[in-house]
Amino acid sequence: MTDRLTYKSAGVDIDAGNKFVEMIKPFVKSTFRPEVLTDIGGFGGLFGLKGGYKEPVLVSGTDGVGTKLRAAFMADRHDTVGIDLVAMSVNDILVTGAEPLFFLDYFACGKLMPEKHAKVVSGIAEGCRQAGCALIGGETAEMPGFYAEGEYDLAGFAVGIVDRSKIIDGSKIMPGDVLVGLASSGLHSNGYSLARKVFFDAAGLKIDSYVPELGKTVADELLTPTRIYVKNVLTLVDGLNVKGLSHITGGGITENLPRVFPEGCRARIRKGSWDIPPVFKFIREKGRVDEAEMLRDFNMGIGMIAVIGAEDAESFTRKAAILGEKAYVIGEIIAGGKGVEYSA
Repeated sequence: MTDRLTYKSAGVDIDAGNKFVEMIKPFVKSTFRPEVLTDIGGFGGLFGLKGGYKEPVLVSGTDGVGTKLRAAFMADRHDTVGIDLVAMSVNDILVTGAEPLFFLDYFACGKLMPEKHAKVVSGIAEGCRQAGCALIGGETAEMPGFYAEGEYDLAGFAVGIVDRSKIIDGSKIMPGDVLVGLASSGLHSNGYSLARKVFFDAAGLKIDSYVPELGKTVADELLTPTRIYVKNVLTLVDGLNVKGLSHITGGGITENLPRVFPEGCRARIRKGSWDIPPVFKFIREKGRVDEAEMLRDFNMGIGMIAVIGAEDAESFTRKAAILGEKAYVIGEIIAGGKGVEYSA
């Protein structure tokens, strides 16, 4: 006669789940804003809208971390991918001029390991603190037999707010406007399927290999967190004629920048007008990747681009420098069909 079956014997440990929740409570509470009306453990997170908006518009976004997680599994380092998770969503809603208010996460794994997986949530909380938003809810799903041992997946959801009159939608962009790029911290969270192929197949490296060209290990490079631009960009757009913002993610400058253009406008980007981090040169050389492919797959050192009226471009870059941003004038808007052209 078989033993009596339990949920735990089937692979789901409710006690481990409860321990996990207790472990992450300090991280979550560290992100709370005054508008948070609920504590951890409820069925829904309540967030009261603050005043000061004439016509408040809510802006939402969702994203994941992609195959960057594979690098975290290989290195057994889990405290930074949560920052990436927050960054990918809050940077997206930021391009409308929205201030992120709150964030929710979805964490799914085959077997919950509270101590290890709490590090992921600590990263999510750190990302929320950097963005100034509250982590007000989430879901932890333990699904035995669905994920490989030691693996998990992440998804994130952000909600922000902007006054209708202050929405940045690109509709006023015109020829003569200036393109200012803000520096990335490296690969961010895009192009990792190609990057991993170059590092581990073409270059034959291991996750803990030291790479002289980069001055760091493969793990340190691949797990560098995505920059969160929220606080600096919200300061930069205040009082300046910023007509468009583009978050440079998968698709690079080539695919992402035209998403904010009205008809009749295209971008002329001057190659060599910004500093390209060594990781991109490494990938291009070791992988023998064409330049056009690099520009379409990676951010190439520019994580956010602002389209600014020419009269405010100098003020924008000066203000950015005061905030500690590396800001580069990388091109301008010209007349023509939507797209990006690169000049020497």
